[in-house]
Amino acid sequence: MKQNTRLIFRFLPIVLACFVTSSVSAAVLVDTRTEQAVETLFHSTPGETRALIVLKDGQPVIKRYAPGYSDKNRFISWSMAKSVTASAVGILVADGKLSLDAPAPVAAWHTKTGDPRAAITLRHLLNMSSGLQHEELGNPVEKADTVNILFAHGAENAAAAAEAKPLSSRPGSVWQYSTATSVILADIVTRAITLETDPQKKCSAIRAWFDTRLFSPAGISTAVWECDRAGTFLGGSFLHMSAPDWAWFGEMYRNNGASNGKQVIPAEWIKFERTPAPAHNNGHYGAHFWLNFAPKPTQRPALFYPRGARDIYAMLGHVGQYVIISPSQHIVIVRLGQTSDGDLNAIRTALSELADTFPAVDHP
Repeated sequence: MKQNTRLIFRFLPIVLACFVTSSVSAAVLVDTRTEQAVETLFHSTPGETRALIVLKDGQPVIKRYAPGYSDKNRFISWSMAKSVTASAVGILVADGKLSLDAPAPVAAWHTKTGDPRAAITLRHLLNMSSGLQHEELGNPVEKADTVNILFAHGAENAAAAAEAKPLSSRPGSVWQYSTATSVILADIVTRAITLETDPQKKCSAIRAWFDTRLFSPAGISTAVWECDRAGTFLGGSFLHMSAPDWAWFGEMYRNNGASNGKQVIPAEWIKFERTPAPAHNNGHYGAHFWLNFAPKPTQRPALFYPRGARDIYAMLGHVGQYVIISPSQHIVIVRLGQTSDGDLNAIRTALSELADTFPAVDHP
């Protein structure tokens, strides 16, 4: 049945106009505006949309793949991994193994008396306001800290390279998007979970913890983290999952951290993740999640503002990876593909038009 459904969506997209998921108790009609938005994403936007899923009240009302892709593919997260890393931090804070407002447990920042980095907290890191010196996008790209930490001199131990950076501003005062920050959080999570020093055993322990505490409770079975050569998972960029599993992760967030009747992520933690970081130059970033608010002049647009519901928030990744969560509309939208970051305005417009075809059920 699943194979037949995939073939229908691939070769006869017109059926989107009347497709009803059999397990939905009330008919969910996908109208012509929805169909047009889907067609736009696959055929009239730059780059390539490879997978599109829309869940309505937890049921898939749209599932479509480009030729060559299916439920069997794992799709790279790029920076959507940051949000998953934040989920792990929230679980560990609830477990009492980490503290949101205590000095971050990074040994390099507490070795010398008077090191100003000792004032950095998990809250600062999650809000992308640590104050650590960082260049996300280099010109040329080889000068970017992100590239060097992940692929060049820092590849042996990405966390050590990220944690060695000096301060460039007071912690909490300036918002600056930083993959290195998420690498540091991944290191903190790793050391809170396991005392293993052997890289392979450390990576295996991390994967087992995520499966037990986060992925399996959410019904996710395809997730695979990449680890660096020191065995620390690369929590800013490199998580792989099937498109349906990305959707189930978003659905868990739409349900305030609950899945299959179990509270996986504390609801209060999700409230924190959806609260704008307080730095003066931030408008639409929470705690490793993007918000549908107005960006400040120094920020590039991330979502749809002023279009779309105000309670929309999202996990975003390089070259057009999206898990969009709209609690008031009871929907989750997943778009996975390959579009140059400079061409994402068209993708955002099409996604906002798709989201707008689903009426609000609740009002935030």
